[in-house]
Amino acid sequence: MPPAHPRTAPDTAGGTAAATLRDLLGLLARQAPAEDFARPAARAREAGASPGELALVDEATETALAVRRTLDQHRRREAELSALFDTASDLAALTDLDAVLRAIVRRARLLLGTDVAYLTLNDPAAGDTFMRVTDGCTSARFQQLRLGMGEGLGGLVAQTARPYASADYRADGRFEHTVTIDTAVGEEGLRGILGVPLRVGSRVIGVLYAADRRPRDFAPDQIALLASLADHAAVAIDSARLLEETRAALVELNAATATARAQSAAMARAAETHDRLTDIVLRGGDVADVAAEIAVLLDGGLVVQDADGTELARVGADAPRAPAHGVTASRSGGRAVSVDGVWVSAVLAGPELLGSIALGGRPDLTDSDRRLFERASLDTALLLLLRRSVAEAEDRVRGELLDDLLTAAHATDPRRLGSLTLRARRLGVDLTEPTSVLVLHGEPDLRTRLTAQATRRARALHGLAGPLGGHVVLLARAADPGPLAAALAVELGDALGTPVTVGAAGPASGPDRLHAVHAEALRCLQALTVLGRTGQGASLPDLGFVGVLLGDRADVAGYVERVLGPVLAYDTARGTDLVRTLEAYFDQGASLSRAKDVLHVHVNTVVQRLDRAARLLGADWNTPDRALELQLALRLHRLSGGAPGAGQP
Repeated sequence: MPPAHPRTAPDTAGGTAAATLRDLLGLLARQAPAEDFARPAARAREAGASPGELALVDEATETALAVRRTLDQHRRREAELSALFDTASDLAALTDLDAVLRAIVRRARLLLGTDVAYLTLNDPAAGDTFMRVTDGCTSARFQQLRLGMGEGLGGLVAQTARPYASADYRADGRFEHTVTIDTAVGEEGLRGILGVPLRVGSRVIGVLYAADRRPRDFAPDQIALLASLADHAAVAIDSARLLEETRAALVELNAATATARAQSAAMARAAETHDRLTDIVLRGGDVADVAAEIAVLLDGGLVVQDADGTELARVGADAPRAPAHGVTASRSGGRAVSVDGVWVSAVLAGPELLGSIALGGRPDLTDSDRRLFERASLDTALLLLLRRSVAEAEDRVRGELLDDLLTAAHATDPRRLGSLTLRARRLGVDLTEPTSVLVLHGEPDLRTRLTAQATRRARALHGLAGPLGGHVVLLARAADPGPLAAALAVELGDALGTPVTVGAAGPASGPDRLHAVHAEALRCLQALTVLGRTGQGASLPDLGFVGVLLGDRADVAGYVERVLGPVLAYDTARGTDLVRTLEAYFDQGASLSRAKDVLHVHVNTVVQRLDRAARLLGADWNTPDRALELQLALRLHRLSGGAPGAGQP
């Protein structure tokens, strides 16, 4: 307010001045426009006021206008503060960060009455500040702008944490202009720009801007107003950010809690399953019991195999077997794997493969069920290890019994033989039944596997098996060991992938004869090897005259019957003389003419008799091997008292 002038007017002037003052006070009270304040002075002049009165009126008018300006400033400041408080209240009510940012720039634009308002946030990782929210902007380039620290007006505000204003940014040389910033600002058409820092404590988190598309000087109170708004906005932004982080943390915590609960439930289920399966194992259950329990738990078909691929248990007729490459993948990875919709888990004891489990009908196995499936393989491994331990102990007992049975020292001791018979009966082997001995030979490196295969086969035959004298020996209940030896040679050769030769002998008439039968089986094995019949199985009778020569119980009658039986039966039934004709034929060096002289018949008769013998003996009867067999059988027949037939052809 300007200083008061001393009063020099006469008393009459005081009346006019008083009326003018009343008018001016009325104008102030009515918040009249500024132009209305000139009217009281004009009326005073029209009324012929003296110069002293006019001076007093002019002084009062100037004072009233000054008071009006002050009141206007207070009212404007009050409105700004009210708007600022409303903004703070509105921001406090918002919880979404994007909504908070949009409200800030919209209120900044309204409070300062600018064309545009926008906000950038600092990126500590990139070391710059980037455009986050705009209000009133039209340029896409401007809305995607990033400012390096110290670049342009905003970069300088972000770097220094101080407000900066430019009446015309394009021509303002105080700032570091860049092509990127100037191009974006030019596209938006901005001239006057004000930027203030968004601070949380001493940390600058961004910049709040107000800008016009024409040159504009921003007054200090406008700068202060935007700075106040920025302070409230920074708190709201930080609060919204913290709230979002808290929400995200709660979401993660809820997810982690749900995961923990699910894992806890899965672990409890797995532990319960493990206890149930372990209980089955400890109660003496077998692989089939464990497989049935697993199949129920996982609701699928199940097949359990040993390391050689032999099926140990099956649940579900159409349950798939584990593919070999699936077992290899599970073994190398230590986890269950899915192969063409079939889940496969290797059954391991450390690095040793004991077998495998295949689960079908569940291609979409969950993680918890997969872990349960893997846990089941551990219980299966435990069962297989127990079975193997029991089997190994039993095999040792069986091996010791086998050694004792085949040792010559025990063959003549009745008490020892009775003990051996009792021990065998306890193991499920009845030595009173016809018992044959089979000696198996394969590659030395595979003897352990051959022993395991023979042991498994012996159990199925209610017999014994084990290593002895560099070979594998198998005792089995069999009246005719030849076919069994041939079958075992094929079966075990296929299982090992290498030839297995099997020499057989028997059956023994009692345990005291097993030693001798074993010796005969060894000779049979040696004969097979010498004859080049590696990979085959046979007994001595199957070797023809070689068996007769090597056998310690030469079955001459049996050999003669096997070789000459059809001819002998024909002669007996028809009274013919085919046997004598064969003797004469071979004795005369296979000469028809000399044979007919010895037989005193026509040569055609000899030919007819030999044709009939060929039909009985087979087309190869006159080959060298068969001829040798026939000649030996004919001589043995003659030595055993057989007489040639007396009939006619």
